[in-house]
Amino acid sequence: KRDLQVNQLETQIWIKPDIQKTDADFSEILNAIQEIAKDVNIFFDELEGVNSPSKDDDSLLHHGNLTSTSDDANRLEVVGEEVPDKNKINGLYFRDGKCRIDYILVYRKSNTQTEKREVFERNIRAEGLQLEKESSLTNSDIIFVKLHAPWEVLGRYAELMNVRMPFRRKIYYLHRRYKFMNRIEKQISRFRGWLPRKPMKLDKETLPDLEENDCYTAPFSQQRIHHFIIHNKDTFFNNATRSRIVHHILQRVKYEEGKNKIGLNRLLSNGSYEAAFPLHEGSYRSKNSIKTHGAENHRHLLYECWASWGVWYKYQPLDLVRRYFGEKIGLYFAWLGWYTGMLFPAAFIGLFVFLYGVTTLNHCQVSKEVCQATDIIMCPVCDKYCPFMRLSDSCIYAKVTHLFDNGATVFFAVFMAVWATVFLEFWKRRRAVIAYDWDLIDWEEEEEEIRPQFEAKYSKKERMNPISGKPEPYQAFADKCSRLIVSASGIFFMICVVIAAVFGIVIYRVVTVSTFAAFKWALIRNNSQVATTGTAVCINFCIIMLLNVVTSETLIIFFTEQPRTESEWENSFTLKMFLFQFVNLNSSTFYIAFFLGRFTGHPGAYLRLINRWRLEECHPSGCLIDLCMQMGIIMVLKQTWNNFMELGYPLIQNWWTRRKLRQEYGTQGKRSFPQWEKDYNLQPMNAYGLFDEYLEMILQFGFTTIFVAAFPLAPLLALLNNIIEIRLDAYKFVTQWRRPLASRAKDIGIWYGILEGIGILSVITNAFVIAVTSDFIPRLVYAYKYGPCAGQGEAGQKCMVGYVNASLSVFLVSDFENRSEPTSNGSEFSGSPLKYCRYRDYRDPPHSPVPYGYTLQFWHVLAARLAFIIVFEHLVFCIKHLISYLIPDLPKDLRDRMRREKYLIQEMMYEAELERLQKERKERKTNGKSYHNEWP
Repeated sequence: KRDLQVNQLETQIWIKPDIQKTDADFSEILNAIQEIAKDVNIFFDELEGVNSPSKDDDSLLHHGNLTSTSDDANRLEVVGEEVPDKNKINGLYFRDGKCRIDYILVYRKSNTQTEKREVFERNIRAEGLQLEKESSLTNSDIIFVKLHAPWEVLGRYAELMNVRMPFRRKIYYLHRRYKFMNRIEKQISRFRGWLPRKPMKLDKETLPDLEENDCYTAPFSQQRIHHFIIHNKDTFFNNATRSRIVHHILQRVKYEEGKNKIGLNRLLSNGSYEAAFPLHEGSYRSKNSIKTHGAENHRHLLYECWASWGVWYKYQPLDLVRRYFGEKIGLYFAWLGWYTGMLFPAAFIGLFVFLYGVTTLNHCQVSKEVCQATDIIMCPVCDKYCPFMRLSDSCIYAKVTHLFDNGATVFFAVFMAVWATVFLEFWKRRRAVIAYDWDLIDWEEEEEEIRPQFEAKYSKKERMNPISGKPEPYQAFADKCSRLIVSASGIFFMICVVIAAVFGIVIYRVVTVSTFAAFKWALIRNNSQVATTGTAVCINFCIIMLLNVVTSETLIIFFTEQPRTESEWENSFTLKMFLFQFVNLNSSTFYIAFFLGRFTGHPGAYLRLINRWRLEECHPSGCLIDLCMQMGIIMVLKQTWNNFMELGYPLIQNWWTRRKLRQEYGTQGKRSFPQWEKDYNLQPMNAYGLFDEYLEMILQFGFTTIFVAAFPLAPLLALLNNIIEIRLDAYKFVTQWRRPLASRAKDIGIWYGILEGIGILSVITNAFVIAVTSDFIPRLVYAYKYGPCAGQGEAGQKCMVGYVNASLSVFLVSDFENRSEPTSNGSEFSGSPLKYCRYRDYRDPPHSPVPYGYTLQFWHVLAARLAFIIVFEHLVFCIKHLISYLIPDLPKDLRDRMRREKYLIQEMMYEAELERLQKERKERKTNGKSYHNEWP
């Protein structure tokens, strides 16, 4: 076949001497010779692979020297030319200094999978990729395989993958404005001249001109290559696109005979290759300032304009992030930035609610009565060791409770429920704009490959794929149902483990409050409930982190069923992992919010746990202070721990690696390492991609919305954390991790549905927090029904006079159970043993016909609570649905731009094709060739 091609080529070139040959003809002939030479080289490589020694043999490698296995034709092209020294030194190019390294494969010579690698690399060269190998400078057992995709390969696969490339610059039209509007704009621009020049925006001079964002794009086509803007073939496809094309090829190359023996992922899973990654574009640091000398590469530019702490207040360069890391990572940072920006109004309103509580603290009638109630003696809060106490002793806690539980709390809860809806609806619009700017509107995911685990499990049964028409492994419906049941049972078991841990915390709180009440130190003895709550929260945090590390990843992967594709597995794993983490993080908070102090009974008839431990009561000033402490401590500790694990752990690992290299080779040796060696020593991106980043933010979103009525400062803490989180993640991606593969995505995936679920749950939980946990409803009922203003329709502070006394019931001390009777008789208060004490409840006095029965006020408060929950939920849900209906998912101006762009693209393609035909016709006339019956 190859001889026939050569003969045909010789006939075409030499047997027709009468035809005048131009430079274009000779260049076409040279390209044809190179293609045939490439085919011949591939053919001989295949023959050598049968009888030749292993290509992993040490004889083909020199320590630290390049050994090229690229095509002979490409070697001939650089003979006699000056090779750029800079490209040789920076470690981003092949030995010739012209072929850019698009991908790196790493393996060990001691690995036994030699034959699979030989076949795989031989098939890689058959696809047109060029290879070079080099041994590591630090470990001769480690081999780096460098891959380069020539222009022909890039063009062929870009067309197959429908990669959109720029072909015409965008034309922007200015709307016609009236003279009056122009005058107003001039006055506004003069006024803006006195203001700072938008300090949050990045300097446009430091950012490169991202051409694809200012051009119309279309799927690349080799037949219409003249339509596209190609200034330089080496830079037409950016580095992220080149590595994505190479990865696409590697995923479809066979390494062994067999139907399923294909793809790089399987070679990585069976240990044939140790790592595979694209290269970073050089160092992220430079001796020269970026303002005076410019950025040396995109990595350096990202570090200075995005990952540096000095630009924490500026917007993110999302287009540059997308160009370097791909659309999937770019969308994560776009969502994170949008979420952080939307937290500003929530944090402001939450801070306003807190400051409102501070300013009205001295005017709060309830806290005044608590602080002045020196004659009201409260019953002990635990058995035996807890003493009687004056109500005025809880004055500080009553004031702190007012800071969070005041008249503005209900408004803030409604605001946050509406805020969650507005955040999600406007994110849809923001995502649509990003998808348009990044050419993701018409992008569809290609047919995914079947997971190797699925193939190994169900390879015996096959059925025809309705899309591809090829046979593939098939999972029976009965097997799928059984695995789903096992998976659900496993997740239920793990949730039961979390509930058991919470049960242990409850027992700890019950036992410890008595221990702290008998403590030697007066500070702990007088604040036994606060000390119990604080230590319980810290222990709970340790249990949460322990269950996350030990139980979550290992068992959830085990209990996850066997989906067919990787995306289905990721969605299943994400949902189960989030469910477990959410229950693990919030179960104790739910207990404190809705169960603490609700089912304790009353003095003389306490409910007990296992008929032994008396259930814990709320503080005399209420249960909200416990909930605030729980949320504040957990939120601060978890965010601090997450930030340390995200950045501190990779920093320590990379520092240890650099220290070892510095000890062996010194500082200069470390600097002389090529780029692939430096990147290999960095930490790989975790196996679950962006899962940990999304999970951390989604759990924080839950904390910010679900119990926000009890802790209005949660949005402010989340905002401060996210400002740091953006730069931490950016620093980690740019400096501490290997460069991840640039992948495409249209949205944030299953996380959006989880956010919607959290928004619905937040409405319900905040309704219950206001109605059940706080004292908002009891105060409202007292003001309108039982207070001095009863029947007058008023509810001011003057109407709350006497509320504290009305919310406390009387208990006869002689009615205490033997195991509950305190050791002291309360004589230190009045000089004689106490006869009565007070407790928080609405019950009849001991001498009434039904001692300690519920009063009518209790039933009024209960009915008001239920009515508030129903009205609050229905009102907020109606507002949420109305907002989601009124806000369109696609902005009108974006819809018009999309329609106009589609029209202009069609016109431009038609004009370009017509121009090409006319040009060809002119060339034929100039060459003396005439054809009849041509189209005009």
